[in-house]
Amino acid sequence: MTDQTPAQTAVGTPITQDVLTIPRRLPDAARVNIVGLTRDQLRAALVEAGTPEKQAKMRVGQIWQWVYYWGVRDFAAMTNLAKDYRALLADRFEIALPEVVSRQVSADGTRKYLVRIAGGHEVEVVYIPEEGRGTLCVSSQVGCTLTCSFCHTGTQKLVRNLTAGEIVGQVMLARDDLGEWPAVGTGSTGDRLVSNIVLMGMGEPLYNFENVRDAMRVVMDGEGIGLGRRRITLSTSGIVPEIARTAEEIGCQLAISFHATTDEVRDRLVPVNRKWNIETLLAALRDYPKLSNSERITFEYVMLKDVNDSDADARRLVKLIQGIPAKINLIPFNEWPGAPYQRSDWERIEAFADIIYKAGYASPIRTPRGEDIMAACGQLKSATERARKSRAAIAAEAGL
Repeated sequence: MTDQTPAQTAVGTPITQDVLTIPRRLPDAARVNIVGLTRDQLRAALVEAGTPEKQAKMRVGQIWQWVYYWGVRDFAAMTNLAKDYRALLADRFEIALPEVVSRQVSADGTRKYLVRIAGGHEVEVVYIPEEGRGTLCVSSQVGCTLTCSFCHTGTQKLVRNLTAGEIVGQVMLARDDLGEWPAVGTGSTGDRLVSNIVLMGMGEPLYNFENVRDAMRVVMDGEGIGLGRRRITLSTSGIVPEIARTAEEIGCQLAISFHATTDEVRDRLVPVNRKWNIETLLAALRDYPKLSNSERITFEYVMLKDVNDSDADARRLVKLIQGIPAKINLIPFNEWPGAPYQRSDWERIEAFADIIYKAGYASPIRTPRGEDIMAACGQLKSATERARKSRAAIAAEAGL
């Protein structure tokens, strides 16, 4: 980044030179991390640090543009702020992202980042380049509570929720690696390599609702990263009480980790189904499109050989979702060491897709990406938790 001065501030206000009393410098651990704060939270933090109330909204706009539009990490570079105010910010705040421990690039261009957060915990983030778009798969928890038996992440116990800053930080570090921040002082965002975000990484987003909501509000803000809500998809296994809240407070696209057409099978594949069964889940989903103004819901369906891939399953699926604007993403199972399932044969997947298509639903078969670096759907698991279970132990847990 350069120190070129923008023509105007984030809210179009001329540069001002304020005289402030600079508090003593706080220890590193006591400084507030700006990343992940909503506008209201940032305003309150600035006022508490000594920013005059009447200037706080303007200062939020200025700082927001530097951090989220141009990707600047150094307060000294924020040259439309008075020098003493920059010193105050440096004394009281920081702009900190999670640490990238390793970066792997697949033969197909997929990038997987192992990211270390506070406490030394690790999560994985995946960037998938496609023609005309680039999708970033971010994590919301360290580990997961759901223990879905086909998912590698589900074999890792939940450690903790990620903060809003740790979620936003994943987006920012990917933009760093891809070099897609616009040049300081320009009005062009250039090519958007991260054009879409999917909350499909480690964890169940709706078990960390407030942090996910606040992080997505930061990401969607038009004066910063500026990704519209239709470019963000939240994937849930079906935490029914939070579905309407997601529509009202986030309004993003919704994907359901569905994977079965009977409660007996879904209880085994997605154990949260024992709490909110298929009928209860579908009742909540019928209201989502109108509450969120979304076009349709995506049903994710992993294809498991001789488990959920019969013609009868396809016909039941069509009947279950009748009346819900939907598409069905068919996901060939991505195997991982010790997995108790096998991928359905390609002919079986195509036959399943054909039944759904003829019933009037889009039924794309997802192309596995990043399998050579264990970055494909259902394969994420932090390196520190990579201890292998035996196939027999995992199968026993899955009730097979």
